[in-house]
Amino acid sequence: MANHKSALKRARQNEIRRIRNKSVRTRIKGIVKEVRQAVSESEGVVSQEKLNAAKSVIDKAAKKGVLHKKTASRKISRLSKLINAASA
Repeated sequence: MANHKSALKRARQNEIRRIRNKSVRTRIKGIVKEVRQAVSESEGVVSQEKLNAAKSVIDKAAKKGVLHKKTASRKISRLSKLINAASA
């Protein structure tokens, strides 16, 4: 455990951020799963709506620094590709 006052504060901040980041990552996993499930059930309009919601969640995570910008872009791209292939 840290001994200096600043190191103790840094440890507290890291713990708070870790919990916040974990909830954001879990939300991303859940929304991606919903999109994939909608595609597998052949729900065209619903899957497009879920994709838009997923894009929003993923972009916000990238903006907050939970995900890298290119990782977020890759995830969105793969989901879009999946929906376009299913609708074609």
